[in-house]
Amino acid sequence: MDLLDAGRIVAGLVLLVLGGELLVRGASALARRVGISSLVVGLTVVSAATSAPELAVTVGAVLRDEPGLAVGNVVGSNIVNVLLILGASALVLPLAVTQRLVRLDLPLVVALSAALLLVSLDGRIGALDGVLLLSAVVAHTVLTVVLGRRGAEVPAGRPPGEHGAGAGAGPGEEPAPASVPRSVLLVVLGVALLVAGASLLVDGAVSIATSLGVSSLVVGLTVVAVGTSLPELATSIIAVRRGERDLAVGNVVGSNLFNIGVVLGLPALIARDGIPVAGAAVALDIPVMLAASVALLPVAFTGFAVARWEGALFVGLYAAYTGYVVLAATEHDALEGFTLTMAWFVLPLVVLTLAALTAYELGLRRGRRDAGRSP
Repeated sequence: MDLLDAGRIVAGLVLLVLGGELLVRGASALARRVGISSLVVGLTVVSAATSAPELAVTVGAVLRDEPGLAVGNVVGSNIVNVLLILGASALVLPLAVTQRLVRLDLPLVVALSAALLLVSLDGRIGALDGVLLLSAVVAHTVLTVVLGRRGAEVPAGRPPGEHGAGAGAGPGEEPAPASVPRSVLLVVLGVALLVAGASLLVDGAVSIATSLGVSSLVVGLTVVAVGTSLPELATSIIAVRRGERDLAVGNVVGSNLFNIGVVLGLPALIARDGIPVAGAAVALDIPVMLAASVALLPVAFTGFAVARWEGALFVGLYAAYTGYVVLAATEHDALEGFTLTMAWFVLPLVVLTLAALTAYELGLRRGRRDAGRSP
């Protein structure tokens, strides 16, 4: 292991923490200044900013004629966003989810994930496919800003008057937000530090993994995907610790939308013949991305929150997916037993748990509604 590579990893982590802190401060202050909710800022400004590493890697991969890296980076990052980042954030503090997020934004993530799978079935994301994906995200962004300007929505379960003030600000003592120019400067500096930190960390990790004899496929599906998603991880965890729980969820959901619609849609327009999609991605990775998005719906729907144990479940599922990718890429002897265990025990248990939770929550709501109607 090269000491220089280890130094890159440490420096990258430091820059990620600093960048995430500046970005969250600037974004939350900007939201209060212009009169929109933290959720809207998370779905637009913060999600686009934290997806900058994915965009840079994907465009560079397309220009270098490495379509596998381009598609794998986006799909892997979206899986990381839902299972690892939301899961880890929920372990720090249960996440608040607004009704608007459940009714509009999460279904759109599922729809775009399904659309990506459909347009990839022929083995290529063409220019027309890119236009459709890009148009969906542009329309969503416009709608989000319009709805956000009508009034900031308070997440279900959050008491009125609590707007995610910084640490130390009690009721009625919320400090005045920074000016718009200062907030924008904080956002720009935060994005710059996040991109630089992610770049250093990915370079160091890839170099170490390569020196240890790990294949480039495994590095691309794990290290690069996680590395380019580290800005989202840093931003979401810092947002949660600062009380901006809806910004954390909005950041992840908006980032997934941005990754599919812009990070893949835009390069599909740049590439002459579109972006080729490997059969393995169509058979496994894109369906896993779609399944993760679908799994988030009932979790967010039950109580309009992502609880700590649900976060632990997501992190465990990500560990299982990563384990499968590594075992399959290295053709390890344990792959068959691991696959059988996941297919016949773990995954059915997860599906049954989510179904039971959804049915239980629906029963509670029906009971409360009936009790409210009774004289």
